[in-house]
Amino acid sequence: MAAANGVAAVMIPLVLLIWLIGIGVTIFLVVLLIRALLKYLRSGNVRQEDAAVTRSLGETLRDHRTRCQMTQEYVAESVGVSRQAVSKWEKGLSSPSTANLIALAKLYGVSVEELLRDVA
Repeated sequence: MAAANGVAAVMIPLVLLIWLIGIGVTIFLVVLLIRALLKYLRSGNVRQEDAAVTRSLGETLRDHRTRCQMTQEYVAESVGVSRQAVSKWEKGLSSPSTANLIALAKLYGVSVEELLRDVA
């Protein structure tokens, strides 16, 4: 009986210690989550700038294509991508790879720098 009381006396502080560590870890994780959310919310301007740059590249690509009187399908066949890819580039939903950007510049008869000049 005395041994059982000794084990119980050791187990109660041990359980309490484990419980306190669990609470500490939970509080730490909540603080990290709040910090991450605040950082995300503060980066709104940066995300909007990125969207504007992507939109500008798309507008530039569309302007050059229409200036050359080319269809999206013709551009896609010439560059070796799908028409949907060209559409996404022009809508700003995605950006062309460097190799595709070089191919587009050659197709439109301009330099890559000229394509990107209006974007930056």
